[in-house]
Amino acid sequence: MVPWRILPGFAPSSRAPLPVAAGRRFHPTHRMRAIAALLAVTNVTGPGNTYSGREKKLDVPPPRIEADVIVDGALTEPAWSQAAVLTGFSQFQPVDGRPATDSTQVLVWYSATAIHFGIRAYEAHGVVSANLLDRDKIFTDDNIQILLGTFNDGRQAMVFSVNPLGIQADGTLNEGTGSRGGGAFGSAQQAREQADLSANFVFESKGHITDFGYQVEIRIPFKSLRYQSKDSQDWGINVVRQVQHLGQEDSWVPASRAGASFLNQSGRLIGLNGLRRGLVVDVIPEVVTRSLGAEDATTGQWDYTRDGPQVGGNVRWGITNNLTFNGTVNPDFAQVEADVAAIQYDPRAAVSYPERRPFFLEGIENFSSPSNLIYTRRIVKPDGAAKLTGKIAGTNIAFLSALDDRTTSLDWADPATRADANRPAYNILRATRDLGGQSRVGLVYTDKVDGSYYNRVAAVDGRFVFKKIYTVRGQVAGSTTHRGPVTANAPLWNASFDRQARSLQLTYSINASDPDFRAASGFLSRIGIVNAGFNHRYTIFGKKDGPVQSMQFSVNPQFTWQYDRFTAGKAWQDGKLHFNENTTFRGGWRAGLSLLLERFGYDDNLYRDYRLLKPAAVGFDTIPFTGSGRLNNLDWVLSLGTPQFKRFSADLLTIWGQDENFYEWSSANIVTITANVSWRPIDKIRIDAQYQHLEYNRKTDGSTVGIRKIPRLKMEYQIARPMFFRVVGQYDAEQQAALYDDSRTFYPIVRPLPYQPGVVAQDLGFSRNDLRVDWLFSYQPTPGTVMFAGYGGSYEGPEHLRFSGMERTDDGFFVKLSYLFRM
Repeated sequence: MVPWRILPGFAPSSRAPLPVAAGRRFHPTHRMRAIAALLAVTNVTGPGNTYSGREKKLDVPPPRIEADVIVDGALTEPAWSQAAVLTGFSQFQPVDGRPATDSTQVLVWYSATAIHFGIRAYEAHGVVSANLLDRDKIFTDDNIQILLGTFNDGRQAMVFSVNPLGIQADGTLNEGTGSRGGGAFGSAQQAREQADLSANFVFESKGHITDFGYQVEIRIPFKSLRYQSKDSQDWGINVVRQVQHLGQEDSWVPASRAGASFLNQSGRLIGLNGLRRGLVVDVIPEVVTRSLGAEDATTGQWDYTRDGPQVGGNVRWGITNNLTFNGTVNPDFAQVEADVAAIQYDPRAAVSYPERRPFFLEGIENFSSPSNLIYTRRIVKPDGAAKLTGKIAGTNIAFLSALDDRTTSLDWADPATRADANRPAYNILRATRDLGGQSRVGLVYTDKVDGSYYNRVAAVDGRFVFKKIYTVRGQVAGSTTHRGPVTANAPLWNASFDRQARSLQLTYSINASDPDFRAASGFLSRIGIVNAGFNHRYTIFGKKDGPVQSMQFSVNPQFTWQYDRFTAGKAWQDGKLHFNENTTFRGGWRAGLSLLLERFGYDDNLYRDYRLLKPAAVGFDTIPFTGSGRLNNLDWVLSLGTPQFKRFSADLLTIWGQDENFYEWSSANIVTITANVSWRPIDKIRIDAQYQHLEYNRKTDGSTVGIRKIPRLKMEYQIARPMFFRVVGQYDAEQQAALYDDSRTFYPIVRPLPYQPGVVAQDLGFSRNDLRVDWLFSYQPTPGTVMFAGYGGSYEGPEHLRFSGMERTDDGFFVKLSYLFRM
């Protein structure tokens, strides 16, 4: 007997739903049709092929069907009528455990060479946010995220995401290495770790808006996946749906926020067998040519020098189902867009930037390490590199070896040793071993050799989960650095305890590094200190239809010591007590307010080169700059965020109050603003504007000691799905007044001047006004096959926020071609 079952929102028509304009509000006829669809009675072929997450039917045996289908988003081929159906979604954010407002169905089946997903997302409100966008830029739209844990370990997953038009985003999620957000600056707290979108996988997708919502078809070839070497295997599976007009995130698995792991709460695709990955060899030859412009020092004329054509290439070889080799020779690592300028609040802490280069992005999740002991941007422009990544017998292995260009050598900076400069060699190993259900231990080894210089780092780390909501992490590392006649050995260590319950969350952590610790293959924003933090968070959930969906309160004491003072048992240098409140309102509106109470101690290391000019009987004498013992801060933080509307979204973060003036080590009135606005006037155009502002005004007389303003504008026109044109302009204006010993002696300050290495003089201030403009035409039908044509130019001007007098300092045109040959 064929069972009949009521499936909410199922459209019974055997024909493909008719497309309608993205985001168009329903005509009354369409609205009635949607209501009728929600009440439809559907013929389900075969018992047990519908799997409701809310009914805890989380083990899904998808049917194996030998069929060729066209990925067109229609879902009309006979294979789809036999697919397993995932339904019964639950809300996860902002409140977990509630039935999803909108109905979602995910159809799944597989063949010998690929796994297929069909998505029917029902939208009774008639509002679907969908735009023609570039890859990985879909998360301001409604979207579906498929999390495939092909090793069924609850620790890692490949993420395949699509918006209603089938535009793709993809990446990886590795539990214990991602970011949950939240913190002292009033940002909204994420209830789960976010995927790293660095990786790009080759898969097919097509979708369209329908009269009931939207529908998408996805085909993921097994060539694009890593999975177990078994004849029959089970995979972890979850599906997440983001509904922008509601500000909600739904999950097929009724996942709870009271858990150390989101991935470990996944369901399973069981009984997959006879998977044929075949030979996996990707060869990507590439050619790049440039024309670089600069002013000729002799003639004063602008002159262009041709660079190239430069030929290189990448190769990817799937040695086994779960072990991959990547190699590159003479790669082009030119960025097609300048990094977003980052404001530095503390001059003692360096700023890092994300990796964007294709070779390093492949398998980058396997190199994730506590304390950032691996940071591939240290390898600047390698002549050649190779890496091996995969999982063998429960152990993740990632090995990278590279030879960097001679111009990156330490010897190259000195003309006297330039002729003997070597190519710096890097060797990086990361291994993690699974323990029990969710725990793991790891190993890191890095080695950089540059002539007689070398730096080696070895570390062990562990992540241990117990009683589902508690996590303990720890790491111990040591470095050996040899330069000239000196060899230094130094330790690094950290530990943390985390409680991730539904309402009460705790994170206690401590991390420390010796002043001599070095990680030449990693990134440490600051060394020689000990940081201890005690983060307490409590969340209150509102009623289903109430104006407030959730409120989170947190109290965060933090302390910083100089490492030597900590080991000697002396008092902390900096102390902070932050009170934060974050609210999520119905419809996706967000607001946060924080109060920051801080005491900063005088840092001898930062000011050891400072001197004061003291008037003497004849001329001036220089005397040491000693500073006062501690500065007291009191700051307020306000954050506001709109929902992701169809055409518009915005957020604002502002900080004001009394803060430390690092320029002169005195108290100052601070104003900082970060504002972001995204506007999509039509489906194909996206305009993103950002403004950053940081200003310090002396408390003694109100004068401005330092100010920085960074407006940035990005405009993208998506000509077609694989093709776009982009223009980015970023202006960076910074001014610093002449420095003196504010609030104490008022003597002028003498110090090494910024931007002038080796020059020590009275600091009379500076004005820096830089403009960077980049445009890019991009055609990228699949990852690996690209055509880029672009221009970038830098300009400088004498006046703060004045464009008329700006002069070009350098520019360049480039064309890049590459093609993916997949065997």
